[in-house]
Amino acid sequence: MELDIQCEEMSPSRWAELLTTMKSCKTIRLDDCNLSSSNCEDLSSIINTNPSLTELKLNNNELGDEGVEYLCKGLLTPSCSLQKLWLQNCNLTSASCETLRSVLSAQPSLTELHVGDNRLGTAGVKVLCQGMMNPSCKLQKLQLEYCELTADIVEALNAALQSKPTLKELSLSNNTLGDTAVKQLCRGLVEASCNLELLHLENCGITSDSCMDISAVLRNKSSLMDLSVGDNKIGDSGLALLCQGLMHPSCKIQKLWLWDCDLTSASCKDLSRLISTKESLTEISLIDNNLRDSGMEMLCQALKDPKSKLQELWVRECGLTAACCKAVSSALSTNKHLKVLHIGENKLGDAGVELLCEGLMHPNCNIQSLWLGNCDLTAGCCATLATVMATKQCLTELDLSYNPLEDEGIRKICEALKKPSCNVQQLILYDILWSSEVDDELRALEESKPEVKIIS
Repeated sequence: MELDIQCEEMSPSRWAELLTTMKSCKTIRLDDCNLSSSNCEDLSSIINTNPSLTELKLNNNELGDEGVEYLCKGLLTPSCSLQKLWLQNCNLTSASCETLRSVLSAQPSLTELHVGDNRLGTAGVKVLCQGMMNPSCKLQKLQLEYCELTADIVEALNAALQSKPTLKELSLSNNTLGDTAVKQLCRGLVEASCNLELLHLENCGITSDSCMDISAVLRNKSSLMDLSVGDNKIGDSGLALLCQGLMHPSCKIQKLWLWDCDLTSASCKDLSRLISTKESLTEISLIDNNLRDSGMEMLCQALKDPKSKLQELWVRECGLTAACCKAVSSALSTNKHLKVLHIGENKLGDAGVELLCEGLMHPNCNIQSLWLGNCDLTAGCCATLATVMATKQCLTELDLSYNPLEDEGIRKICEALKKPSCNVQQLILYDILWSSEVDDELRALEESKPEVKIIS
């Protein structure tokens, strides 16, 4: 049994009612429920008395260090079988880390710890690393984003990595590590016996100086499938170094996030080679890089290569115009694997989207999710989009937000939604003005097709 509640204020009577339910739950998720340390005392009892409980998620609640202390009393009992613990943004400090260290040292069932967005600091996480080094600790996933870590944490992390062959996922994004620390971390990862599958280093103050060391991790850790270095100014030179590791035969990367990395069209030659030859690669994010039409055309050529197995391409806010849409359309009509295309916040215009729709209508195209928000679209392209919606049953999600479609355009989209052949289940229409009459039509449509969710 699962209990999954979000964004609900807990009255005493409601809480008492839920406590009864929790006694038999395998999963308890109570994000954004205005919980405090007093609730944690009850939850500790649940942990102690419910041996079937394996996942506890309490993100975005003001639990504080006192609340975690209560929770850990339950976590330290022999009957506890908890595997996944989420305490993101719970107003924790380094004081919580000593208690959590005890749990890591004593509770071999715990395989995931998510404590991001808490002011644990370097001193606090060093204490957590001591717990990880205990032979009883079998941690596989550690999430430490936004924890106010500095370069001084790396020595303790590397020591923990050396002793923890079970670790598969490490998230350190949004901490001011810098190049020197990231280089040191990468050397530790290369030497460590762990089979790391996920490494997230977004917004860590990385430049091209770190990229050779990250490349070494990619070459030496064939287990690494998910790498995110977004929001770091690595530039074209850094990307070229990364690609040396990415192109290595032992690298089996599947998901690569390079958003806002100061890349230009000059990087697209290396990226194209990667997309066309690295068959393991299924998802790449290049959001907020100045690729321009010339860069996008190179990427599209790579997508047409039979060896490309890319399923998700994120090129939002990349300086694209209608000039690249013929190339995108050609790629869509050739590539059978691409399922998700985020191309919003580019000035494609109606003419560009008309071209895209030619590719979308091709029998080879299997797009499921299409994002065209803020693309300078008007009602002029909506008839063609409506045809795609009514014809391509693979299309289940469409974002047209921040485009001045007005009543005329929205009505055309609605007509497509009404058709039995249309399989769109989620239509996103943020910040579009329409009349009260159209609003009534949208509500009526949702009632007649409850499987359709219109988000506005």
